[in-house]
Amino acid sequence: MVNLNQFMKNSFLLILPIFILCGCQFNKPQISQLWFYTYSSDSLADQNILSPANFLELRPDNTFTADLGRFRHGQWSLRDQQLFLTADDGDINILLINSLRSHEIQIQAGHDHAANFDAQPIPPIEKDPFSNSNNLWRRVARGRETDVLLRSRLRNHCKFWVAYFTWALDNELTTVDVRSTPTPIKIYGNGFTIKPYSDLPDTWKGYFYDSADCRKANDLLEEVVRTHTIAWAHTENKYKMFISAFQQMEHFIK
Repeated sequence: MVNLNQFMKNSFLLILPIFILCGCQFNKPQISQLWFYTYSSDSLADQNILSPANFLELRPDNTFTADLGRFRHGQWSLRDQQLFLTADDGDINILLINSLRSHEIQIQAGHDHAANFDAQPIPPIEKDPFSNSNNLWRRVARGRETDVLLRSRLRNHCKFWVAYFTWALDNELTTVDVRSTPTPIKIYGNGFTIKPYSDLPDTWKGYFYDSADCRKANDLLEEVVRTHTIAWAHTENKYKMFISAFQQMEHFIK
């Protein structure tokens, strides 16, 4: 059984002791949801590396995507209180479910602490901001990237934001988190700006082969903002405003 903190750190060797839990059976309709991390169930905050941007999407067709420190996608299955995540790269991770309610799940995150997640609506796959196709920007580069590849990564990142705000709009969400997602773009209530390299999240920097590629990508974004003018939509709806803006950014990054 895999420790969730180890799962997030890309190490899958820790074997947890057997936990004595209730003998209840979890079913597919209950667990097949989009789960966002909310809080830890203990005081070991210094050991927690999750944020509200971390998610686990378990689709009804038994495919999954997850970012619990590293983006993964593949197939999932449920056996008793164990959730099996079989990634497309062959890694198999087993998460222990402590409890499951209609809109809340608790997953064992270590020997003596647990992580809690709340459910959100699963969007149609063609509009899913958490799908594999909308998260290619999270893939860790295995070598230096050309300008063409860097621009492709940046366009896909803008595509994610379009899908993310569309999801919020379609589900009439009152608020969404825009600060925890690893991004080079700082989003405000009425616009956005490109973060300087020194302010980029470590997670975002880690997607690139080296600091030179990361700096080049940031320079490309700054150039786009400097040489193009975004036509902000005349609407009081912030989601519509950002959908339009990021669609334009995706077009500008050629």
